[in-house]
Amino acid sequence: MPKLRCLCCTVLLLAGMDAVAQTPAPMTWEQVRQRFQQDNPTLLAGKLNIDEAKAQEITAFLRPNPNVSLSVDQINPFNGGPPHSCCGDLLTVAAFSYLHEREHKRELRRESAQKATAITVSTQADLERTLLFGLRSAFVSILQAKAVLQLAKDNLAYYDHVLEISRIRFQAGDIAQIDLDRLELQRVQYESDLQTAEVNLRTAKIQLLMLLNDRTPVEQFDVSGRFDFSEQLLARDEFRKIALDSRPDLRAAIQAVDKARTDHKLAVANGSTDPTLGFDVGRNPPIDQYIGASVSVPLRIFDRNQGEKLRTRLDIARNERLRDAAEALVFSDVDSGYATLNSTVILLQPYRAKYLQQSVRVRDTVFFSYQHGGASLLDYLNAQSEYRAVQLNYVNLVGAYLMAAAQLNLAVGREVLQ
Repeated sequence: MPKLRCLCCTVLLLAGMDAVAQTPAPMTWEQVRQRFQQDNPTLLAGKLNIDEAKAQEITAFLRPNPNVSLSVDQINPFNGGPPHSCCGDLLTVAAFSYLHEREHKRELRRESAQKATAITVSTQADLERTLLFGLRSAFVSILQAKAVLQLAKDNLAYYDHVLEISRIRFQAGDIAQIDLDRLELQRVQYESDLQTAEVNLRTAKIQLLMLLNDRTPVEQFDVSGRFDFSEQLLARDEFRKIALDSRPDLRAAIQAVDKARTDHKLAVANGSTDPTLGFDVGRNPPIDQYIGASVSVPLRIFDRNQGEKLRTRLDIARNERLRDAAEALVFSDVDSGYATLNSTVILLQPYRAKYLQQSVRVRDTVFFSYQHGGASLLDYLNAQSEYRAVQLNYVNLVGAYLMAAAQLNLAVGREVLQ
């Protein structure tokens, strides 16, 4: 029997170790972001746009195809002379022609395509910036839900301790049955807080798994990170400077102006005349073999690409206005994000410096007084409710701070706040 008991303990220990080994470690923000960049379908689909734009560069720089023609003329099937005389005087000609593009049209087409690729790269970076904000928001939601869940567990455990002491006091005759009943009814609120926190945590995990395109069971997925705030912030002008250098949508707007200027140059070049150079070789029975050359020049009297020249010139002005609008949007986003973040820090500072400790002290003092008959049940319930509200407000404010930091990172264009 002792050997059998030892064997069972060993099996259970190994099973427990195996379960621990199979449970993945919580993911940090860097790991989550790396997984997102590798597996998110929307991001991966957007990257294909860059490859498509690069393929357009190849098409833009291609030379015109030459033309080759072969003709047979002077066939007389109604000739009444000797047999085969109908084909004796055939005129056979082989011709080759090639369109020669002037004014650097190919180079300008390639330059325009390359600048379109650069815009596509910036657009993809802007897509990633926007999606990373959603990812960061989901990550912060999990951290906030975990903090609220832990607070709900602590509140319930503390309240169960209060109930245990109250039952002992009831048995000793220190409190009435109605007071004990009211205390037990109040426990429903803490049970409800716990269930709500568990549902919110599960929902936040599902949202993050969706963004990661991950099929890991919710129970086996977790994240870890710093759930706190920093009182030190850079000056608003510093964030503005970083945003002007980093925002991919602003960079795309600037690149669009540059591309519009190249497109105008291409429109002007397309208004020039391109000659077609030809060479032919033939056989004419009276003269025998011969060669020839030709140059075909279109007379651009009516169509000199006037409409496209005007359109591209107007497009330059339009893109310049869009660039100004993008720059104004950058300043607006940074100022709004900074104001929200700074306001949240101002609200959080007194909580850390005073309110959290005060709520604990008031609750414990009133409970001690209630336990010894110096305070009423209503006083204790109010103190407990105030403690719960202060602690929950602090957790929610920290979550709001992290969301505001993510919003400011979105406005700046890169992560400057962790």
